[in-house]
Amino acid sequence: MSINKSFLLELQHELGSTRKIIACVPTDKWGWKPHEKSMSLGDLSKHIVELIVWTEFITKQGELNFHTDYKPLEATSTDQLLQLIDAYEKRVITAIESTTEEQWMENWALKAGDHTIMEMPKVGANRFIVNNHIYHHRGQLSVYLRLLDIPIPGMYGPSADDAR
Repeated sequence: MSINKSFLLELQHELGSTRKIIACVPTDKWGWKPHEKSMSLGDLSKHIVELIVWTEFITKQGELNFHTDYKPLEATSTDQLLQLIDAYEKRVITAIESTTEEQWMENWALKAGDHTIMEMPKVGANRFIVNNHIYHHRGQLSVYLRLLDIPIPGMYGPSADDAR
């Protein structure tokens, strides 16, 4: 299986799970935090959604510098996040489909000013910085929702809240 096919297959399955859990986030609770050191519910939800489009950054650029290239996602509702997921899906599919196997092997760097946070081939960066990062934060979001007594949708099969 090609790199592109594997990423497209994963995207197809995982965006559905991302949509399901983001749809559970109540906009009126966006400021809620489980702990003072934690991100708020809204910030965590926005971060999950903004990471989706980072595949486009990785495929089209040689680096992303937080000091010059990054602007946090400005959304104010769960409905906006769901619309962005749909828009980002189209952009990411186009980005993946237009990337060659050779381009996936080119290095990509994540920077903060002159400091290089990480540098690796684009194929690894997409897996580590985008996909695994999203899955990690989706798990975190499920804990937030559980603490708010909001039913958790199944991601890889039924959850304890799904009808049996």
